[in-house]
Amino acid sequence: MSTTFRNYIDGVFADASDGRTLDVVDPSTGEAYATSPLSGQADVDAAMAAAAAAFPAWRDTTPSVRQLALLKIADAMEARADELVAAESRDTGKPLHLTRSEELAPAIDQVRFFAGAARMLEGRSAGEYMDGMTSIIRREPVGVCAQVAPWNYPLLMAVWKFAPALAAGNTVVLKPSDTTPASTVLIAEIIGRILPKGVFNVICGDRETGRAMVEHPTPAMASITGSVRAGIQVAQSAAKDVKRVHLELGGKAPAVIFEDADLEKAVEDLVVGGFFNAGQDCTAATRVLVHESVHDEFVTALAKAAADTKTGQPDDEDVLYGPLNNANQLKQVRGFIDRLPAHAKIEAGGHRVGEKGYFYAPTVVSGLQQDDEIIQNEVFGPVMTVQSFSDEAQAVAYANGVDYALASSVWTKDHARAMRMSKNLDFGCVWINTHMALVAEMPHGGFKKSGYGKDLSAYGFEDYTRIKHVMTSL
Repeated sequence: MSTTFRNYIDGVFADASDGRTLDVVDPSTGEAYATSPLSGQADVDAAMAAAAAAFPAWRDTTPSVRQLALLKIADAMEARADELVAAESRDTGKPLHLTRSEELAPAIDQVRFFAGAARMLEGRSAGEYMDGMTSIIRREPVGVCAQVAPWNYPLLMAVWKFAPALAAGNTVVLKPSDTTPASTVLIAEIIGRILPKGVFNVICGDRETGRAMVEHPTPAMASITGSVRAGIQVAQSAAKDVKRVHLELGGKAPAVIFEDADLEKAVEDLVVGGFFNAGQDCTAATRVLVHESVHDEFVTALAKAAADTKTGQPDDEDVLYGPLNNANQLKQVRGFIDRLPAHAKIEAGGHRVGEKGYFYAPTVVSGLQQDDEIIQNEVFGPVMTVQSFSDEAQAVAYANGVDYALASSVWTKDHARAMRMSKNLDFGCVWINTHMALVAEMPHGGFKKSGYGKDLSAYGFEDYTRIKHVMTSL
């Protein structure tokens, strides 16, 4: 192992204070290629102290100054695109060409969006709402933000966290996943040349490092993208000193296919929506619900498309996705398939690919019932399930009948039906005749056990602000 990642605290790269490290594994080979710090309480204390010291000056910068800084960050990320793509692909095994086009390009665009948002804070107009008194609304940054990013989209999720926080005038302590620190550490190097020291800090480590960040008394806000279990722990920890919490905790997205849908387009789009990034996406089309009249036809077409979908090495431009992120995730996916009930049928895939790395075949499972484990729980792998429904009411009941509520899609040519479904589906996003499209201007976030708070958009920006009422006597 020749690569060593380091924390970035108060403008300086450093090892963990006690020298502890973690191995970083390339999931396409299953072999360690680097080490990163296993940060402890002393490292967390140092990062929080740096962010707290830097906050007053950064808070008091004008929106135009923060906008210019973020635009410079976006330009610098673009200039170092090759390095960012290589780092992200090495940690995740993702195809290089798709990482560049589908992840880095949107990430840069989103930094630029939040640069613009920095100058567009809105509130109620000042006025006299009581005789002899004038009221104004101030929107202010919340303070130091403790942020924990996941391993499925390390680069993109880092941007979703630091960009709105910095744009609003907050300072940041960001922790990447222990399996995917590379791109975040590189971003720290890029940002370190642009922002004042202490405004942006990165500490590497495991879940105990993240716990120490959330439980630390300094942050005013904790933000995490991760599992429901992790989100509950963060909410419980933050409750002790009433921190603001932002949670994005996963999904179990239904794609509802009605009898009048364009089945060919639905299959084509859902193969990407279900298998992109090896299905390691909270919005992935994991549950396909198909009207009984076209169920068999759709399953046949979906199974064939899945069988034609390739997984493989990052430099292969013919593959849609690479390996699962880590050995534990491979074990989890295999476990779901091994535990399938007798009434389930594997239509495609259902097996590991190769003996090296964590590759898993694109998998389609039919014949499932609503209370089956694989319907109710998040697999987070390249596995799509198919269920049959008889009418609109049953489709809504099946779609809503899980604990997650992040994203969904409806496939129909009937406009009125599409509008009814978009109203009745209990998800933070409803796509119509498409799936998994995201833009910086529109919010991303769910309900129920998918968490609360929004990423992207002006709503995501406002999540990193607090509202103050100022009233003066005339």
